[in-house]
Amino acid sequence: MASPQIVGFGAFRADSENPYAAITWLERGASVLRFNPRPPDDLRAFTLAHDLIVVGGGNTANMLAVWRVHGFDSILREAWESGIVLTGWSAGMICWFEAGVTDSFGPELAGMRDGLGFLPGSACPHYDGEDLRRPVYRRLVAEEGFPSGIAADDAAGARDRGGRPRLPRHARGRGAARGPRRLARNSASQATARRPIQIGVRST
Repeated sequence: MASPQIVGFGAFRADSENPYAAITWLERGASVLRFNPRPPDDLRAFTLAHDLIVVGGGNTANMLAVWRVHGFDSILREAWESGIVLTGWSAGMICWFEAGVTDSFGPELAGMRDGLGFLPGSACPHYDGEDLRRPVYRRLVAEEGFPSGIAADDAAGARDRGGRPRLPRHARGRGAARGPRRLARNSASQATARRPIQIGVRST
């Protein structure tokens, strides 16, 4: 079986992409897609030639703005509809949903409602890793009309098939990460979690 073709890239930090993230992707045998100073001329062909697209962390709002300027949002939808796997963490989790909790606009967390919308509802990463994520997300859903959605601990993963707003299969990569929680508007104070399976753990 041929090895899967993977493209990885970080979201946007300040005015440039993270060069260390690019080095990491290259070391792991993946292609790297850069939008700074400009994307490749064959952006669509380059993207659709891969089996897996991985998006890292950074400034979600800036990332989405750049994607849209270059039509990459439409290319990603084409990739998704053709069966290419889309994944990521932090900004790379939020971007696929309609809405998400982000620090893109400053040190204070805020709700962002213009995600790509491939998956319905909202998403909140770092649910156990940053003190304010949990109360801010719960307030947004319970009091400010934010769409219901999924919250994920650091190192917890989730899989969605078919674009339905449900708790998908999930896994954790380390430590005590719990499975993703579902927050609904009528019960945002009660976040339902599922037990994760553990993956990718190496003895040292």
